[in-house]
Amino acid sequence: MRRVILILAVLLVGALGVAWLWRDTIAIALFREGMRQALADDPLRGRGDALSVALCGTGSPMAAPDRLGPCTVVTAGRHVFLVDAGEGAVRALTHVGYPPARIEAVLLTHLHSDHLDGLGGVALNHWAAGSATAPLPLYGPAGVEQVAAGFNRAYWIDRGYRIAHHGPRVVPPAGYGLAARPIAPGLVFAADGLRVTAFLVDHGPVKPAFGYRFDYKGRSIAISGDTAPSDNLVRASRGVDVLVHEALSPTLVAVQREEAARQGRANLVKIFADIPGYHTSPEDAARIATRAGARELLLTHIIPPLPYSILEGPFLGQARRLFAGRLTVGRDGDELVLPVGSDAIRHERRF
Repeated sequence: MRRVILILAVLLVGALGVAWLWRDTIAIALFREGMRQALADDPLRGRGDALSVALCGTGSPMAAPDRLGPCTVVTAGRHVFLVDAGEGAVRALTHVGYPPARIEAVLLTHLHSDHLDGLGGVALNHWAAGSATAPLPLYGPAGVEQVAAGFNRAYWIDRGYRIAHHGPRVVPPAGYGLAARPIAPGLVFAADGLRVTAFLVDHGPVKPAFGYRFDYKGRSIAISGDTAPSDNLVRASRGVDVLVHEALSPTLVAVQREEAARQGRANLVKIFADIPGYHTSPEDAARIATRAGARELLLTHIIPPLPYSILEGPFLGQARRLFAGRLTVGRDGDELVLPVGSDAIRHERRF
């Protein structure tokens, strides 16, 4: 037995020695395989016909190391939409495996900066990595024209560099930038059994602010956007399979306000006093989901950040008791898949 162990030890040391000597070759081979999979991968391969929602960013303007800015991907069959494009949107999309080149359109819920400051990178990658021949459609409330024009102008010099470097066949000039599509409440998109509807929510003084409902072959998802409790959201979300709702904990934000006051940070005291008024607590989100008859509630736009898992209890308060369905505090990378012809809701992790 000792001889066997000795032989195995020698072989192991030898294998490790060979691996060390060939480490660069092995590393390049692994990198090549990773690139092969990344470039060949289809995020919808093997899924079948389904509606899905993936949280690529569940954060807010309060920086959190584990939550990127507001960013949600909705797929319906082969259609892929992005709802909001917050900070780190390109990185967020890469993490969940939905590259910007695959995005059909961006839907902005409202024009707060934290919901759109990743648009420049999304538009650039949609154009350059996808050799797009038309600008990326950007749907949103009045003022979206100014947002699109601003990003297009800011990246205009970069546009010239890239066309000069790679040539117009790789980066077609006609595919550059964002194309604004101002919308009003009502039907935004309809094709292939999919209907996307915008509805008003209460995020005053930000007006208008929208939520979106996606209906596809008998399955449905509603996304609240940023909002205080809203009767219109309840009506628009009636009977959905999944309600994706923002959530702010008044209890934890009160702690932030108290500590800011102790530190003499008057500006932060004011901010922490203001923000609960135009957001929704997890408990109120649970009440809304119950009133709407939603089957599942998925919380996003988490305020404040939750650096410790034990904070989830104080964050939720009594929310789980107020909603009979499944309630999930969303994390970056969570995806819910709703197969057509079924009532199943599959919970998956994209990374």
